Amino acid sequence: MSSNTEADEKGVYRRNAAKHRHYIQKGAEFPPEANRYHLHIALACPWADGVLAMLYLKGLDHAISYSIVHPTWAKTSSDPADKHFGWVYKNPGDEPLSNPLGYGSFKCDETLIPDASTNVASIRELYNHGGDNSGPYTTPTLYDKETKQIVSNESTEILKMLNFEFEDFAKNNINFYPQELMEELQQLNDTLVYLTVNNGVYRCGFAKSQEAYDTAVEELFAALEKLELTLGKQRYLGGSTFTWLDLRFFMTMVRFDPVYITYFKTNKKRLVDYPNILGFVRDVYSMQGVKKAINMEHIKTHYFTSHPHLNTFGIIPAYDGPNLELPHGRENM
Repeated sequence: MSSNTEADEKGVYRRNAAKHRHYIQKGAEFPPEANRYHLHIALACPWADGVLAMLYLKGLDHAISYSIVHPTWAKTSSDPADKHFGWVYKNPGDEPLSNPLGYGSFKCDETLIPDASTNVASIRELYNHGGDNSGPYTTPTLYDKETKQIVSNESTEILKMLNFEFEDFAKNNINFYPQELMEELQQLNDTLVYLTVNNGVYRCGFAKSQEAYDTAVEELFAALEKLELTLGKQRYLGGSTFTWLDLRFFMTMVRFDPVYITYFKTNKKRLVDYPNILGFVRDVYSMQGVKKAINMEHIKTHYFTSHPHLNTFGIIPAYDGPNLELPHGRENM
C-alpha cells in the first residue's frame, strides 16, 4: 500500500501497478536462500499483512527477516519543498508522531522493527537507494540483502514465492495454491474478490465524485452478498481447503468494521450483518500465524491518521470491530 490516492477525470480511484516484478527461483538471478531476503512490512496494510501472515503460516520467519514501519505516514525528506509523506521506520520508545498536519500523538510501540539490513529511515529511501525515485513507495517490499536490490513489490507474487520457492526452508509443509483449484481461485480473484472487494473498498474511500463512489459501493456490496452465499455452503472460498485467496479476502474483511465502514463510507452493511462472512473471519483469525500478524492498533492508527483530507485532526474511533475470539462453528462444513 502506498500514498497514491490518484483518481481519473471521473473521480474513479486508480491503483498504480507494481513496478518491481523479479521472481525468486532456483537457477535464476534471485535463487531461494535462507537469510538472504528481507521483507518490509506495514502491519496496517492488508497486502503486506497478508504476506507476513503467509510467512508465519509457512514457518519461514527464521529464514526471511522482516521489519515493521510506523503506522502513521510521516515526511520522508528533510527538504521543506518536498511534500511527500509515507511509511517511515522508528524505534520502539521514540518520540510519538503526529499526522501530516501536526495533529495527534501516535506512539512508537514495541511492535516496531527498524530495518537493520539497510538502516533506511523510510520505505521511500529504500526505493531511492535502488534507483527508483518516482515510486509509489509501497509495502510489502521484498529485498535482496546480497545484491541490494528490490526483488518485488507485488504482493500476489510475493505470496507465490513464499509458497512455492522456499519449501527447503519452510517448517510447515502447507500448499496454499492447490493445483486443482488454481484456475477457479484465480478467476474468483480477478472477477470478484480483488476487483470489487480488496480494491473495492479503496475505490469507495478514495473516490472523488459521487458517481464513482456510488458505482464502487454498489459493486462492493453486490460482491459481498455473493460471497456470503458461497460461505454459507462451504468453509472457504475454494471449498474445504484454506488458500491464498481466503487470506486475501480475510485481510480486507478484518478491517471492514473497525475502519472501512467509517473511513471509506462502506456502510450499507457491516461485517456483523453477514453471519457467514463473520464466521469465516473468526475461523481464519483462529489460525495462529494469521492472528500473530493482526495488530488492530496499527490498522486503525494508520488509516485514521495518514490521510488528513479524510480525517483532519487524526481522531481514532473507539470501535475495534466484532469479537474475533468467539467460536466460529465452521469446523464441520
